[in-house]
Amino acid sequence: RSTLFPYTTLFRSPYRLVIFAVVLIGVVAAVVAMTMSARRIPVQIPRKVMGRGRIREGTKTFIPIRVITAGVMPIIFAQTIIIVPGTIANFMKNPVLTDMAAFFTPGGFWYNLVFAAMIVIFSYFYTSIIFNSVDLAENLKKQGAFIPGVRPGAATADYIDAVLARVTLPGSLFLAFISILPIVVSNQLGIQAQFGGTSVLIVVGVLLDTIAQVDQHRTLRKYDSFMKSGRVKFRGRQQRFM
Repeated sequence: RSTLFPYTTLFRSPYRLVIFAVVLIGVVAAVVAMTMSARRIPVQIPRKVMGRGRIREGTKTFIPIRVITAGVMPIIFAQTIIIVPGTIANFMKNPVLTDMAAFFTPGGFWYNLVFAAMIVIFSYFYTSIIFNSVDLAENLKKQGAFIPGVRPGAATADYIDAVLARVTLPGSLFLAFISILPIVVSNQLGIQAQFGGTSVLIVVGVLLDTIAQVDQHRTLRKYDSFMKSGRVKFRGRQQRFM
């Protein structure tokens, strides 16, 4: 019965139920905020002559460096590796491996510490794979764009790497915290099931992407309806978009 209804203990104690609801709402709000947060690096695009008298005016834009650039992958990597000792111990029945598996029991101090350290390490590792600052600096240089106060080329790549390293640290610590918090809360409240931080990250990421796509689709539909029915003046005449 406890397996089918793992949260029965919560409903027997309103105090625990309130704590669980507050923690869950706080986790979701924190994940949404951290997922959407980013460090904006300003970029200046100078004025440029395009040919035949056409001039492209200078503009200002930015490069968004997300706090959680690696997403949920560091947690998945860490979970995959940390269960290896227990899996091997179940197959080989080795006393040393059995002791090691017991040492890394989920919810224990050393398990949480090693798990958090692995998440931080994999956050930097995976971020360095998916984010290539050298290619980004070269693309900015080809377009004539530059970061104010930073020389184009290698200096720009080094500057982006430094910003990325500083931004990745709080993001990786947040991933470690959001992964360990459900285990601690479940142990303190005395419930067998636990809401996973990985699941919350995935669900929030999917919902945010869906909302962004819906907003983009609505904007395109409004633009298409304007193109079909709107009128603009061109060289003294009114023309209707077909």
